[in-house]
Amino acid sequence: MKIEDFGYDSFFEASRNNLQLGDFSVARVVTELKGAYRVRNESGEYLAKVTGKQVFKALSREDYPAVGDWVAISTLDDEHAVIQGLLPRRTMIKRRHGDKNRAGERRDVQVIAANIDVAFVVESVDRDYNLNRFERYFAIARDGGVAPAIILNKIDLISPEELENRLRELKDRFPGVDMVLTSIVNDEGLDDLRGYLEPGKTYCFLGSSGVGKSSLINKLLGADSIRTGGISSYSGRGKHTTTARQMYFLQSGAIVIDNPGMREVGMTDASQGIDSFFNEVAALARACKYVNCTHTHEPGCAVIKAVESGSLDAGKYSNYVALRKEAEFYEMNDFERREKDRQFGKFIKTVKKELKNFGYED
Repeated sequence: MKIEDFGYDSFFEASRNNLQLGDFSVARVVTELKGAYRVRNESGEYLAKVTGKQVFKALSREDYPAVGDWVAISTLDDEHAVIQGLLPRRTMIKRRHGDKNRAGERRDVQVIAANIDVAFVVESVDRDYNLNRFERYFAIARDGGVAPAIILNKIDLISPEELENRLRELKDRFPGVDMVLTSIVNDEGLDDLRGYLEPGKTYCFLGSSGVGKSSLINKLLGADSIRTGGISSYSGRGKHTTTARQMYFLQSGAIVIDNPGMREVGMTDASQGIDSFFNEVAALARACKYVNCTHTHEPGCAVIKAVESGSLDAGKYSNYVALRKEAEFYEMNDFERREKDRQFGKFIKTVKKELKNFGYED
């Protein structure tokens, strides 16, 4: 395989040169492990670690490599390498991860995958089917510059009439979003899915546990490379069989990423992605009486008027408001953190000045 077969192009080459990393080889992160990474290029696959300098410079988890990232490496031997630099990301999917702790610290951000072309949001037609969840995934995908698409899986579990109703709902709610219908039981739709995947492009599979992400990728690979499980009889939820993000290279030349099931997809500072996906609401908002309209109670709100007249889907409106509030809450915490850092910086300057007055120097 050539490096271009892994998704490398002129965008990343220019970034490598701009960062003065041209003396190092490049490789793509295919697996994120505890304290290390599996990276791969045309020469092979290596177990790699970041340098101590990079660890020291990192300000958050976003500064560390993620599956799909391109990194500059120096090889130690045929199996081990050192990551010398992280190339800028073209696209990224991230979510808020973890709960606020007792000290009131801001929730962390987790990069799910980087340099993705299409995010497949996979839902099964049975217990997992949820229109609002689709929108949540679509918003974080659009915010990171990733095109969203739908895989409606396990279509063998419902009647043709029920499936037709689901399709009608999806097309009404998400016009223009690509959709593939699949079943691994009778292989229905798998040829459509294979035909959708283009060589050299990267596709990320997202969704809850038990929706069939890993089983679909196994079908694409033509082998049971990924361990899969069923639905828990106790909780009715999918069993967590995929425990780490993993990149796979298909014989067709397409690249796919499997992800552990996610029960929560917390919003980060995704206001741009929300407005991009809910462009119908954003267009209506321009006609609101107040510039800072929240679209929840204000008189002269064009969005509320559209909901009342039936021209805007009430479910879509409700989810839009919920996602906006969540994103704004995250942004508010982020602002407060920056303000706290600014005040702390002023405090340090004052202390240094006072110390100099007493004869102490840096």
